[in-house]
Amino acid sequence: MNVLLVEDERSIAVTLGDSLSAAGHKVKTVADGAEAIGLLEKEAFDCVVTDVRLPGADGMEVLRKARALPDPPEVVVMTAYATIEHAVEAMRAGAIDYLQKPFVNEAVVEKLARLEKVRAIGRENVRLVSELGKRPAFGEIVGTSPLMRELFQTIARVAPSDAAVLIEGESGTGKERVARAIHKASARGSGAFVPFSCAALPETMIEDELFGHEKGAFTDAHREKRGRFELANGGTMFLDDIDDAPAATQVKLLRVLQEKTFERVGGEKPIKVEVRVVSATKVQLRKRIAEKRFREDLFWRLNVVPITLPPLRARTGDLPLLVEHFLGLYAKDRRYRVRPEDMEAMERYPWPGNVRELENSVQRAVALAGEAECLKREHLLPMSGEWRGAFEIHDEVRPLRAVIEESEREHLKRVLEKTGGHRAQAAKLLGVSRKVLWEKLRNHGLDTDRGRGAGEDEEGAPGEEAEA
Repeated sequence: MNVLLVEDERSIAVTLGDSLSAAGHKVKTVADGAEAIGLLEKEAFDCVVTDVRLPGADGMEVLRKARALPDPPEVVVMTAYATIEHAVEAMRAGAIDYLQKPFVNEAVVEKLARLEKVRAIGRENVRLVSELGKRPAFGEIVGTSPLMRELFQTIARVAPSDAAVLIEGESGTGKERVARAIHKASARGSGAFVPFSCAALPETMIEDELFGHEKGAFTDAHREKRGRFELANGGTMFLDDIDDAPAATQVKLLRVLQEKTFERVGGEKPIKVEVRVVSATKVQLRKRIAEKRFREDLFWRLNVVPITLPPLRARTGDLPLLVEHFLGLYAKDRRYRVRPEDMEAMERYPWPGNVRELENSVQRAVALAGEAECLKREHLLPMSGEWRGAFEIHDEVRPLRAVIEESEREHLKRVLEKTGGHRAQAAKLLGVSRKVLWEKLRNHGLDTDRGRGAGEDEEGAPGEEAEA
């Protein structure tokens, strides 16, 4: 790759440049941010490795210039000022990865080797993004609504990076499916995808499950056990329900993310892992931080790239497509359909359980359908208790405009009856001009020739003085 190295500390620039050249890269080194920006305008680079604090222009300016180019190079940001906020800012501005000083040059060489694979995947993802508007799904995720097309584009953009991703969304919105899509579209796609729910086990068992234990670490530890992080080495670790992680677990996760090492329970030997972490939460972690229930430093480590999943009620246009998808899963041997009026009722239902609830509803309806051609509404929707009454009411709902127009017409009739049909008095009571009143009477089909008052012409419209 053609690499632009931007580093004003000579000892780092020389040794890192030599290591990258020895690995087969063509390296050009500059010590000034403004000079780097000038080079980017003249020459094409595959990758920019830049420090944050530089003379001339800082690394963020170099990053923004690089990413604004027609054929932008990937950017890796280096910083010795080890607040994770710098890395978060860089990732959101388009950097593909970041390095914290001090680092060993071999780690940078390995990172750029992965980056070469990432660029190949990235080119494929660019092609994929251009086709997303025509496709009804991304992996196991189904939808064609604007919100889902935006989500697909985000997945395609962030997947090639090794950056941590935090997925926010209500229960049942498909957070694990998004995590799997990110994994499959990344350079780690051939590696392991290891899911773990922080709410699934008691606090005393979580550490053993995540980090494993040595033989003899406790009474029942008859043999060595590898934890989830070891199993995910070279792949992706998915931490679901991270908001339920106990305080002690949060401390250990922070260390793994910072140092990429841990010890098994009962062990003293540090174990190094190379794992991408994707986590998910059903609540806003900032609220947990404010309540002193979640560590802010861990939040910044997890939230390098945030993704928010929309609830199903915000994308009801995807319902027919989702129903068809689930019918394909659960009714392979039969051709069922949903009546239009039942689909409309489904679009009115708020789906508190989101896509998971919809999937369960379709599966239940198929199981109970028998030989029927259409799936029944009572099987697709919760038709008991308050929801039965709600749907009985909703089935009678008419468009809001029609309700307003009918209400206005009845009110006009009552006011005219009160004034004996005298429109000038009616207009005064209503607080409108006679012209406005006449137009409304005409629009509502009410008799405009009866009860003309002074100042009204032969056509029933007000005279000119009415507009004074």
